Amino acid sequence: MAYEALADAYDRLTNDVPYEAILAFYKTILADRGLTPRTAVDLACGTGSMALLLAREGLSVLGVDQSEEMLTQAVEKAAKTDAPPYFVCQRMERLRLPRPVDLVVCCLDGVNYVTDPAALREAFARVYRALHPGGLFIFDVNSEAKLRGLDGQIFLDEDDDVFCLWRASFDEQTRICTYGMDIFQKQGKLWRRDCEEHLEFAYRSDELRLWLTEAGFTEIGVYGDRRLEPPTPGEQRLFFAAKKSTIAREGE
Repeated sequence: MAYEALADAYDRLTNDVPYEAILAFYKTILADRGLTPRTAVDLACGTGSMALLLAREGLSVLGVDQSEEMLTQAVEKAAKTDAPPYFVCQRMERLRLPRPVDLVVCCLDGVNYVTDPAALREAFARVYRALHPGGLFIFDVNSEAKLRGLDGQIFLDEDDDVFCLWRASFDEQTRICTYGMDIFQKQGKLWRRDCEEHLEFAYRSDELRLWLTEAGFTEIGVYGDRRLEPPTPGEQRLFFAAKKSTIAREGE
């Protein structure tokens, strides 16, 4: 399963991820829409890096992820802070909160990891129900252009006592990019090897907009990578922001 062996080394192998810049873009979107959330969910939160940043901003934060191993890392990191987020193990398409929140975010292509479109449509519906009226859902995806371009690529990430070799392949029929990972972690004088397989679905902007609309969202914005502007052709990462209407739909 993805993120079992990788969880221990994830933060060391991804120390170049611009979490602060992503948070700054969230704040830009919120300011553009005149919103000041007090409560938030970090969906597919992983080791909790974004959840911790949101909590540092003064929000009451719940981190949600399906990987118990990644959540273990998140809880350990949060224990060292004064106002830690809470964390819960749930699949995105099974999201259920005790009370609504003002903001839901999902960063670093967590949406791509839902490889069944029907499950993603259910996830969008669950996020909609999890928000207060007027609340906002912000997420990003790896674009179809990016995932297609990864086909046949080989990459190496490393730290002093861990390195990860990963190979990508893209299937045009299924629109799934498969990452085969070999993870080597030093244990004393020896190295332990683990293998994982990660799958990402290449969602298209128009279908994501349609499914957000079907879930009930309005004022759907599609942006380039951390820019409050429409994406350019070949954009590698797309950001979406969608609002829950302040007018309740029938049955809500």
